[in-house]
Amino acid sequence: MERLESFKAYDIRGKVPSELNTELAYKIGRAFAKLVSAKKIVIGHDVRKSSEELSEALANGLTDSGVDVIDIGLCGTEMIYFATPFLDTDGGIMITASHNPPEYNGMKFVKRDSVPVGYSSGLNEVERMILTNAFDPVSGKKGKVIKKDVMDDFIKNLRKFYDPNKIKPFTVVANAGNGCAGLALDKLEPLLPVKLIKIFNEPDSEFPNGVPNPLLPENRQSTIDAVLKNKADLGVAWDGDYDRCFFFDEKGNFIEGYYIVGLLAKSILLKNPGEKIVHDPRLVWNTLDVVKKYGGVAIQSKSGHAFIKEKMREVNAIYGGEMSAHHYFRDNAYSDSGMIPFLLILQLMSEENKKLSELVEEMINAYPCSGEINSTIENPAAKIAEIEKLYSDGKIDKTDGLSVEYPDWRFNLRMSNTEPIIRLNVESRGNYKLMEEKTKELLEIIRR
Repeated sequence: MERLESFKAYDIRGKVPSELNTELAYKIGRAFAKLVSAKKIVIGHDVRKSSEELSEALANGLTDSGVDVIDIGLCGTEMIYFATPFLDTDGGIMITASHNPPEYNGMKFVKRDSVPVGYSSGLNEVERMILTNAFDPVSGKKGKVIKKDVMDDFIKNLRKFYDPNKIKPFTVVANAGNGCAGLALDKLEPLLPVKLIKIFNEPDSEFPNGVPNPLLPENRQSTIDAVLKNKADLGVAWDGDYDRCFFFDEKGNFIEGYYIVGLLAKSILLKNPGEKIVHDPRLVWNTLDVVKKYGGVAIQSKSGHAFIKEKMREVNAIYGGEMSAHHYFRDNAYSDSGMIPFLLILQLMSEENKKLSELVEEMINAYPCSGEINSTIENPAAKIAEIEKLYSDGKIDKTDGLSVEYPDWRFNLRMSNTEPIIRLNVESRGNYKLMEEKTKELLEIIRR
């Protein structure tokens, strides 16, 4: 079957207007309405220049199908995840390209109760309807578009996860990256006893201070500088649609997402012992250690939000964490959030009376890791097969890509869904030198 370039494994994403435009957005609205037999859909959009026109075209496609549209306007992705069940809708669509450059845009989809829709769970059918023009006839009764502000309800819902009375008056650098996080931070600020140093807080479609993607080392310096200049206790930076947040300690060190999973698991299990925690297979030893220590049950899932959310629902897990800074919460419709981790870490630092560096130091020393290292190569599948043979004496797991475990070190190799890229993660048991040696050894094999 012919394919549409912008349809990816988990969402729709592409350059505007060559891969995503108002004509396609209209058709997506028509097809999604049919896919979920919708009567009511909530939509929202990020700050990108093309977002409003795409939103209008999408709404037109939905209303031509007889669907009522609740438009919550400029927002973060997690506000769509919140609003879908809160407003009792049949689904939600967020117009965003997250951390991609300004010329891109995209859409993320959920069904009722914020169950994710990826390519294999519905977007393939949306694509087929568009390519074959298999829409229902235009409805005789056009749906309505209702503009609704749910920010106050969203902020109120966050109170389930933290107690402001248990948070100390920290100084916190908050970098919204000129995405949408600033809108939520402005509402949260008066409710928290902290001093917020807000940088790049205004939403700006030009992203004048760089694309909001703190996973890129070159995008971290502004947060580091602000932490050091203001002698802050903590630095936090968000991506464009703020479904991910990234942490910096009081020394300006970027904290790998792997250790944040451990901290959040600890924070949640201290209050909810015996609960299940879902994690991805890339880096695991620290998470397994923390979950066992604090009386939880660790369950491994394939990486990616659709798989993590599905596994969490299946086992009724309270929290799911990925080292890529996606954190999922059962009481948040099993959805990822960039605000809840920020609030939980603030409270954990307060209750433990420790700096962030002190909270993660033991974890980093016990399980040093490489962080995710990407390599662009010609044939990723063949390379993974080659490496599996070379390391066949280790314990092999194929939950997601190739994981190989030895008594004192392990690694995971995965292919990208969309590019000829291999992603490598290596960790050891308390031996930084061994971790570095094995990382170098594997990279030489991958890149030769």
